[in-house]
Amino acid sequence: MPTQPLVRIGARGSKLSRAQSGQIQRRIAASLGVPPEEAETACPLVIISTTGDRVQDRRLQEIGGKGLFTKEIEEALLDGRIDCAVHSMKDMPALLPAGLCIAAVPEREDPRDAFLSLTAERLEDLAQGARLGTASLRRQAQSLHRRPDLDVEMLRGNVDTRIAKLEAGEVDAILLACSGLKRLGLSHLPKSLIDPVECPPAPGQGALAIETREGDCELPWVKALQHAPTMITVAAERGALTALEASCKTAVGAHAWMQNGTLKLVVEALSSDGRQRFRHAAETELSQLAQPEASARDLGLSLGYAVKAAAGDAIGH
Repeated sequence: MPTQPLVRIGARGSKLSRAQSGQIQRRIAASLGVPPEEAETACPLVIISTTGDRVQDRRLQEIGGKGLFTKEIEEALLDGRIDCAVHSMKDMPALLPAGLCIAAVPEREDPRDAFLSLTAERLEDLAQGARLGTASLRRQAQSLHRRPDLDVEMLRGNVDTRIAKLEAGEVDAILLACSGLKRLGLSHLPKSLIDPVECPPAPGQGALAIETREGDCELPWVKALQHAPTMITVAAERGALTALEASCKTAVGAHAWMQNGTLKLVVEALSSDGRQRFRHAAETELSQLAQPEASARDLGLSLGYAVKAAAGDAIGH
C-alpha cells in the first residue's frame, strides 16, 4: 500500500466527471502496478468545484465561456495540488494556460449527439413549434438550420437534471452527448443518434483530455493513456477550433475520422439562428507522414480558416 498518493487526479464533482475520472484512475493505477483495490489510495480523485458547475441559470457565453469548467482545476494543477486533470475534451478552450499541456487523449467514445424525446424518434419528427432544450449554441444553430420552427429553450445542468426536465414535460426533446450517456450506463435512452458528418459535434466530443504540467507529459503513466488514432482526429478538430477562435459564443462543429490511413475532416460554423451555415471538408493521407498529429492539426487549421473567411461577420465572436 503506497504511504502517499502517487498521482492525484483533479476532476469536477458531477456524476459524469466522477465516472470518467474513475475510468482513468483505474488505468493510471494499473500502469503503475497498483492493485485495483488500492487505486483510490494511490491515485485519489480530488474533486474541485468549478464556476461552470456552480452557475446554472445562464448560458456559458454570458458568464465567461467554456473555460469556466476548467479554470479552477487548472489552477490546482499549476499550484501542485493535483498531478493531472481529467476533462471532457469538448470543454477545453483552444488555448491552455502557460505551463500546462494536453498530455494524453485515451481512446474515444462515440462522438455523436443523441436525440432524446418522449414523443418523437428524430428531430425531424417533432411537432411544429416543439420545445427543444439545450444550452449549446452549436446544437441550437444546427437544430434551427434543420427545423427553423422549433422553440429552443436554454437548458443547463447535469445529465440527470436535463433528463428529469424532459420527463417532466418542460421541453419536448433534448440533445446530449452520446458518450456521456454511455459512460453513465444510459445508452438505452436516446431515440436516435445525429449523423456526425451532416451535423458535426463539438470539437473533441466523446474524447477525454488528460492535462498535466508540461514537465510531466512524458511520464510513463501518461504515455500509457495515449491512443494515437484518437489523438490524431482530436488534433484535427482542435486545429479547426483554434482557427475559428471558437468558444461558447460561436456555433462550431468539427468531425474527423480515420479511413484506411486517410484522415477525413468536416468543419462547419453557423449563425446562431441557424439560417447561415458555412462548411468545408477535406482529407489527407497520413500513412506516409512522420508527424501525423501535427499534419492533422494543420488540416484542421486550414479548414477552420477557410470557414472563417467564408463566414465573415455572420458567426459570433
